[in-house]
Amino acid sequence: MGTFSESVEVACTPSGQPLRLHWAGRNYTVCAEPVRWYERRQWWTEESRAPLGSGPGLVDHEIWRVQVRAAGDHAAEPTLTLDLSRHVGSGRWRLLKIHDALRPLRKPESA
Repeated sequence: MGTFSESVEVACTPSGQPLRLHWAGRNYTVCAEPVRWYERRQWWTEESRAPLGSGPGLVDHEIWRVQVRAAGDHAAEPTLTLDLSRHVGSGRWRLLKIHDALRPLRKPESA
């Protein structure tokens, strides 16, 4: 699909790893080991100044790539790969990207 930013509710393990999420009125379960990394952000466009001692939380975004499967009645649907960001100060989560699933190409029918 693409890149955007939308609020999402995420339930995590005690160590902070995503387990489940609620997005667009549906529940999803993380079905593979998530991957975490950090990205630099342009904090100066959002903040008037950097408070002393706030470097890592201010400069970097925590990003998680998760594979999720719909829970409940929608469990037969294919998995989705999502990029999520957690705001260090507030703990709020944002959905940043939905990756397109790879689908096998259909062979053209013979005439």
